[in-house]
Amino acid sequence: MKRALKGLVIMSLALIIGIISTGCGDKRPILNVYNWGDYIDPSVIKDFEEEFNVKVNYNTFATNEDMYVSLKKGGTSYDVAFPSDYMIERMIDEDMLEKINKDNISNLNNIEDRFLNLDFDPNNDYSIPYMWGTVGIIYNKTMVDDVVDSWDILWNEKYSGQILMLDSQRDSIAIALKRLNYSINSRDEKELEKAKEELIKQKPLVYAYVGDEVKDLMVGEEAAIAVVWSGDAVAMIRNNNNLEYAIPKEGTNLWFDNMVIPKNAKNKEMAEKFINFMQRPEIAVKNTDYIGYSTPNFKAKDLLPKDIVNSKVAYPTNEEIANTEIFNDPKDIIKLYDDIWLEIKAQR
Repeated sequence: MKRALKGLVIMSLALIIGIISTGCGDKRPILNVYNWGDYIDPSVIKDFEEEFNVKVNYNTFATNEDMYVSLKKGGTSYDVAFPSDYMIERMIDEDMLEKINKDNISNLNNIEDRFLNLDFDPNNDYSIPYMWGTVGIIYNKTMVDDVVDSWDILWNEKYSGQILMLDSQRDSIAIALKRLNYSINSRDEKELEKAKEELIKQKPLVYAYVGDEVKDLMVGEEAAIAVVWSGDAVAMIRNNNNLEYAIPKEGTNLWFDNMVIPKNAKNKEMAEKFINFMQRPEIAVKNTDYIGYSTPNFKAKDLLPKDIVNSKVAYPTNEEIANTEIFNDPKDIIKLYDDIWLEIKAQR
């Protein structure tokens, strides 16, 4: 009887607590953010939530194509997303983005002019810069005894099973195109076919096609050579002095990741506050320091340690990026890109 009574009391208390919890549920407005993996200092989200009394639902994607498909099919509403240059161009063309009220983005004044009004969004009507960088080769100096100044090394049989490629159709196809001295924006089917053939030849040498895990693999010295984005290279070099980064002489991709507001955003006003918040100098410094990527915010750059500002990996000179190209949207041949990538990945 006592045991039954005790159980009844516990059940009653649980019911009361449940009612109280329901009544005291989180009533804050919600901001849904969609970003690349490991691409923000987590404390920044907490700071924003506290200052603006908002709950941030934060989700990540692995590639521009994954992000595009997710937004295109709907079902989930995001207020802020972080696509790259060519994908922004496509999303503008397909009316997938809201125009940003730049009167609400006062910190736009902190952005260097060279990162504004680029071809994919000429007036920055739809996007605000976040990070920028290059694609290059990171290698372990104790495992690689050749000069690393060309994409050719990714086809060197000496390093079979020690090469990591990006699991990204756009970036990997671009590398093959550049190696063949073609434009990364080639729409010539014969050139793209040759790029495919080169990647198929290379496939037996490749240890794996990777995403964020490339950092742990290279720092842990489980591979000798990898194709990486420059910001990831900065983070890896911090953790392993044997690593070095090179921009191949044939040229490479100069990329830009910007913040946008998708068309089905439910909290546009808060989205603009978030975008503006991200370009506060002290917040931009937090993000840059945490992820290792390069900020377009000149006021933030002035606050960074000298060793970072002087790093040619993070902030290459104009001469070093003279032979680079920005991706254009390959929308007219996207099926060809998809078919090429499927054929490459299907190789054993």
